[in-house]
Amino acid sequence: MVITRATEYAIRTVIYLAQQPKEEIILKKDICRTQEVSPAFLTKILQPLIKAGIVSSQRGVGGGFLLAKSPDDITLLDIFQAEEGQLKLNHCLVETGYCFRDVHCSAHEVWHEVQDEMINILKQYSISELVRREKEKLAVENA
Repeated sequence: MVITRATEYAIRTVIYLAQQPKEEIILKKDICRTQEVSPAFLTKILQPLIKAGIVSSQRGVGGGFLLAKSPDDITLLDIFQAEEGQLKLNHCLVETGYCFRDVHCSAHEVWHEVQDEMINILKQYSISELVRREKEKLAVENA
């Protein structure tokens, strides 16, 4: 499984917004420049984040984007689900009864376990934690 480019850029954009001064509106052109994303693609990835209440937009002169929540309250799972929907590892996990083999399929149990672990891991990492880790790595790199 590979996450989509939209999800990858959404995560990078939210981390970037979290690194800016609190409640500062960031211009679209600045996000595009720093994240190396086209304006059209940025619009596409921001729409689900706005709908999910992760990012807020301000229109008009001086408009732009900012986080709608504290970086402590945004997890990787939140961003993933905003961009891609509920994490489902296999079709048989989408809905009960999708596959008649669910009752006796030993692989079904494994898919369910892997999916639950992925969800739990993505829930563990807040955006503020990722910002902290990035600062640490940059400090080591620049030392």
